[in-house]
Amino acid sequence: MKAIDLPDGLGLRMETASDRPFISSLFHQVRSHFYLAEQESDYIHQVIDHQLELQTQGYGNQAPNAVSMIILKTGTPIGRIVLDFGNNIAHLLDIALIQEVRNKGYGTSVIQAIQHVAQKQMLPVGLSVEHQNPTAKSLYQTLGFRPVERTATHDFMMWYPIPC
Repeated sequence: MKAIDLPDGLGLRMETASDRPFISSLFHQVRSHFYLAEQESDYIHQVIDHQLELQTQGYGNQAPNAVSMIILKTGTPIGRIVLDFGNNIAHLLDIALIQEVRNKGYGTSVIQAIQHVAQKQMLPVGLSVEHQNPTAKSLYQTLGFRPVERTATHDFMMWYPIPC
């Protein structure tokens, strides 16, 4: 994978085992709506933990060469991204930011930096977005991603580099 330059004090570093508590906390934040269900919070917590395990295993099976990176703002972890730069496509498997920094343009900056790297390599970028996440889908469309396939729960979207 090529180096990814980021603006505004943002940075990326490879995920390590010591990031596990941060990733777990982030995963729970992204799924905070689960706690609205009429279930014991301990049960919901266990369900979300299990989903994180399944996601991690799924990414390992689906994209064994993918890299998991921590998104930093002035050195402090604010998010996570999972990318798989293949021969024919760059696949953005996951991007998540902590609640406090959402809607500040950081996700946009990270995705635009990925698009910049992909443009240099003439690679399309693909991602999946849940139907229940219209905010993310709108962002991706603003960044030039277009739906190419629809399943019962997700849209698969693609961004294509502009030929030089």
